Amino acid sequence: MKNCFKAWTERDQLKPHLIVVGAATWSIKIHNGSMEALTQYKINLTSITPLLEKLAETNDIYWVLQDPVYEDLLSENRKMITNQRIGLYNDVTLSILNSSTRNMAAKVKILRASKLVAEETIAGSLDGLHLPETTRDINAMILMNSYCNKIVKPIDGSCCLPQPHLSVIQKLTGCFFIICIMSCMVVTYFCHSWRKSKPSTDVESGEEKKPATASLSNPEKLLLSLSKLGLIMGYFYLCDRANLFMKEQKYYTHSTFFIPLVYIIVLGVFYNDNTKETTVLNREQTDEWKGWMQLIILIYHISGASTFLPVYMHVRVLVAAYLFQTGYGHFSYFWKSGEYGISRICQILFRLNFLVVVLCLVMDRPYQFYYFVPLVTFWFMVIYVTLGIWPQTGKKDENGSCSPYWEVVLKLLGLFLCICLLATSQSSFENAFSVWPISKLFEWQGFLHEWWFRWKLDRFAVLHGMVFALLYGALKKGHLLSESKGETLFAPRLSSLLLFTSVVVFLTYSIWCASCKNKTECNELHPYFSVLQILSFILIRNIPGYVRSVYSSFFAWFGKISLELFICQYHIWLAADTKGILVLIPGNPVLNIIVSTFIFVLVAHEISQITNDLVQIAIPKDNYIALKRLLCVAIFLLGILTLSTVEQLNK
Repeated sequence: MKNCFKAWTERDQLKPHLIVVGAATWSIKIHNGSMEALTQYKINLTSITPLLEKLAETNDIYWVLQDPVYEDLLSENRKMITNQRIGLYNDVTLSILNSSTRNMAAKVKILRASKLVAEETIAGSLDGLHLPETTRDINAMILMNSYCNKIVKPIDGSCCLPQPHLSVIQKLTGCFFIICIMSCMVVTYFCHSWRKSKPSTDVESGEEKKPATASLSNPEKLLLSLSKLGLIMGYFYLCDRANLFMKEQKYYTHSTFFIPLVYIIVLGVFYNDNTKETTVLNREQTDEWKGWMQLIILIYHISGASTFLPVYMHVRVLVAAYLFQTGYGHFSYFWKSGEYGISRICQILFRLNFLVVVLCLVMDRPYQFYYFVPLVTFWFMVIYVTLGIWPQTGKKDENGSCSPYWEVVLKLLGLFLCICLLATSQSSFENAFSVWPISKLFEWQGFLHEWWFRWKLDRFAVLHGMVFALLYGALKKGHLLSESKGETLFAPRLSSLLLFTSVVVFLTYSIWCASCKNKTECNELHPYFSVLQILSFILIRNIPGYVRSVYSSFFAWFGKISLELFICQYHIWLAADTKGILVLIPGNPVLNIIVSTFIFVLVAHEISQITNDLVQIAIPKDNYIALKRLLCVAIFLLGILTLSTVEQLNK
C-alpha cells in the first residue's frame, strides 16, 4: 500500500481522482487478534499518513472505518474478528488521521457512513463477515454524492452538498442584522437602566401602567423588530444553507397526504364560531378559506403529492382561488372607497414583499423563486392600473353615486383582451418582461419560462374575482340577495337549484381530474375550468344561511398568516429549497415533523407580527412622504439588482 501511494506521489502518471482505502480485518485474522498486531498497525498507518495527506492535496481520499461483524454467524477460523477488536483498530485510525495539523481541506476524509450503514444491514449477512449487496449499493451512492454533488450541485435533498460561499449581498445583510441586534441590546440596556432610575408616578397618579412595548418610540420599535427578524433569518440560514441539519427526500404515498388531511379537517370542524357578519365572503370566511387552503398546500408540499395528478390538479385550483380572492378583495376595496393614494400602494406592496425581499438577500435566491409573491404583486398592480386609470372606478361624484357600471365593464373587457393577447405568444410575453431591471424580478436561472408558465396557468383567476365582485355588488344593490342570519342567499327554489348544480359541478371537476391523462393536458384546460370549482365552493359555502353564519376559528387563525406560512416553508420546514424535508431530530420522523412544524408556525406568526409593526412605521399616511420613501426603496432595490448582476457576471 505504501509503495502504491508513493508511486502516485512521485511519478508523473495517471492516478485515480477518488481513492477509497481501508484495512484492519485481515490484520486481526492473521495475527489472531494480538495486541502486537495492533501496535504494528498503528506504526504502519502513521508511516503512510504523510503520503495520504500529500495525495489529498489533489485527490479525494476516503479512509473506510472497519465494518462490524455478526459474531454469531462467524466460522471458527474467523472467531477472533470481534467487534471489540474492530473498535480498537477504528479508534487507532481516528486518532492518527484526525491528529494532523495540516490544512483541513487537504486531510484524508473518514468515511464514517459506511460503518453506520453496516450496523443497520449486518443482520442480512450470510457468513457474519461479508455484508449484503444492499450495503455496497448504499455506500456507492454516498460516495458518488460526496464526489459529484460539489460539481453538479443538485437542487434537492441530496446528501454531501458543500456549503455555498457567501455572496457580497449576504455578507452585507448579515452585517446589517448583527449591527441591529447589538444596537438593540445596548439601547435596551440603557433604556431599562434609565426607566429603573426614573421615579415612577403611576401609582401616585392612579394611572394604569402601559405594557412595555406600548411605551417604546418608533425608532425603538424599529430596532427591536429588525433585531428579532435578524435572529429569525439566522435560523433560516442555519436550516437551509449551513450544513448543520440533515435533509431527507420526499416519497409520496397516499397515507402521507390523506391521513394529515383528515386530521386537519377534524380539527377545523371542531373549532367553530359565529361570524360577526353574515355577508358573502365576509372577513372571517375569507380568512377561513385561506387557512384551510394553505394547510392543504403545506401537506401537499411535504408529502411530495405533486406526483399524483388528481391531487396536483386540485391544488392548482387552490392557487387559482388565492388569486381569485386577490381580484375580489382589491376590486371590492377600490369600488367602495375609491382610494388610489400612494400610501395604499406602499402598504400592500410592503406586506406582500417584505419577507420575500429579506429572504432573497439572506438566502441568495432570485425574486422569482418565491413565485406566488411576484404573481400576486403583479396582479395587484394590474388591478390598480386597470381601476385607477381615468375614469377612476369607485370614485364618487358630487351627488355621491359610484362610477357607472358600463365604465367598469369596458375596463374589464380591455383587461380580458390584454390577457388573451399576451397568452397567444410566449415569445411576445417574454419580450415584454425582458427589459432590465424588470427581467431580474421575473427570471429564474436566467430564463423567463417559469414566469410564463405561472402566469399563463392562472391568467384569468384574478379577472374572475373582479367580475364576481362586480356582479355581487350589483345583486346586492338590487336587493336580490338575502344575507340575514339563517336565511338562504336566494329564494328557496333558486337556492336549492343553485346548490344542487354547484355540488354536481364540484364532483364533476374532481372526476375529470381523476381521468386526466397528463399534467400538460390538464394545465391547458385548467384556466377555463378552475373558476367553476371556485364558484361552486362559494355557493355551497354561502347559500345555506346557517353555514354562512359560522366559520372555523382554527382555519381562520392560519388564514391570517397564510402568506408567511407559504414563504417560510421553503427553508425552515422543507429544506434544500423545498426539494427535501428538514430533519431537526434524526431517526424519529414523527417527532421531527411535530417539532419542526411547531417552530415553523411560531416563526411564521412572529414574522407576521414584525411585518405589521414595520408597515406602520415605514409607511406614513401622507402620500407625499410615502412617495419619497417609495423612491428611496426603488433606488435601494435597483442598487441590489445591479450588484447582483455584476456579481453574476464576475462568476
